[in-house]
Amino acid sequence: MSEFDFPEGFLWGAATAAYQVEGSPLADGAGPSIWHRFSHTPGNTANGDTGDVAADHYYRYASDVALMKELGLQSYRFSIAWPRIFPEGKGRINQAGVDFYSRLIDLLLANDIVPNATLYHWDLPAALHDLGGWLNPDIASWFGDYASAMFDRFGNRVPMWSTLNEPAIVMDLGYVTGFLAPGHRDIYEGAIVTHNLLRAHARGVQAYRGQNQTGKIGIAVSLEPRYEASDSAEDKAAARRMHAWSNSQFLDPIFLGKYPHELQEIFHDAWIPPADDELKLISQPIDFVGVNYYTRSVVEHDGKRPIFHISRIAQNGNPHTDMGWEIYPAAFTDILKWVNSRYGDIPIYVTENGSAWPDPPTAIDGRIEDPQRIDYLVSHLKAVHDAIEQGVNLRGYYAWSLLDNYEWAHGYAKRFGIVHVDYETQQRTIKDSGRFYSKVIATNGASLG
Repeated sequence: MSEFDFPEGFLWGAATAAYQVEGSPLADGAGPSIWHRFSHTPGNTANGDTGDVAADHYYRYASDVALMKELGLQSYRFSIAWPRIFPEGKGRINQAGVDFYSRLIDLLLANDIVPNATLYHWDLPAALHDLGGWLNPDIASWFGDYASAMFDRFGNRVPMWSTLNEPAIVMDLGYVTGFLAPGHRDIYEGAIVTHNLLRAHARGVQAYRGQNQTGKIGIAVSLEPRYEASDSAEDKAAARRMHAWSNSQFLDPIFLGKYPHELQEIFHDAWIPPADDELKLISQPIDFVGVNYYTRSVVEHDGKRPIFHISRIAQNGNPHTDMGWEIYPAAFTDILKWVNSRYGDIPIYVTENGSAWPDPPTAIDGRIEDPQRIDYLVSHLKAVHDAIEQGVNLRGYYAWSLLDNYEWAHGYAKRFGIVHVDYETQQRTIKDSGRFYSKVIATNGASLG
């Protein structure tokens, strides 16, 4: 027995997102998304890169499922492109889009790979954005209708669902800083978007329960632990504000039926306390929470900085990934323990965890050596195991990402995959990290020892 054996039934998988891997975003009657528009607007993405081709998964999904089988994946987490299903965001259903995901799901099941579907991974139909998008309160019902259609068609074959992926990033980088689609820069919009995202999540859960589906439904949130730079009261308060912004803003309403009080301090007069009946709907029970973890931040109070009054303090003593993110696996254990402590014994799945490194564009002698990614996997899987040993109800782990892909505003400059993609030829090569992860799966973690 290895000291890193994981619990029996622990679910091992890998994850992707529709706009990042599928390519052909307008194929077969699909409508444009906000990401299609954003990436086609000059100046928004590195090198003007778009998701028009990405990893061509839309046409290569069958061979990609064969790769999943070769790796020994037990589950595949993917997202459904809302505008493939509803080109106008609502109303008319595009059957070709339904058929694509139906074929993918059937092939996964035929290969004993559990489908895990995310309803929203950032690609809002552009037609809905033209109606206000996440700023329009009607979006909750639009999302509920979309979710209901997906449960009706796939609910008997897909046992795991997430309503939203990383709503804090949608709100923050999409509507406050403008780094991601739709590129807005307005702190006042942030408060509105937060509440509408949670209302949409609630309508999705409500639709799932209303159909008496027998699987599991939850939400996938990005969590970034925030540590204070010193013991000063000001630095501790700064860390609390950023923790509320990144971590508890979307989980407190779901599990505790209230927003963290720090949001009033951050949003000031933009914050409008929600109605009790809306909070009751938002806090209806879910079956699991997905945690996406990549790095941590160390922060200090900075009165000269607008809105949050904080500065991040670079931690130069630790290694950093190609994204510039500090590698600090102890924070992974800490944040998983925090979820368990604050919200009770809710089942948790790590729905994303991985690292970007400057892999070569083309395989060398049929091989991609990526020792840094392997080191990252080892240290973070051990951190996950530590959390389980300390009582966290952790049920599974999804590596990010199955494939090298379109990394949003970074374009194709950042590679997260455990499978390499040669973007010139679309040739796939399982990286050394993929081979390593395959052994971890086959031994249920024992090979980590």
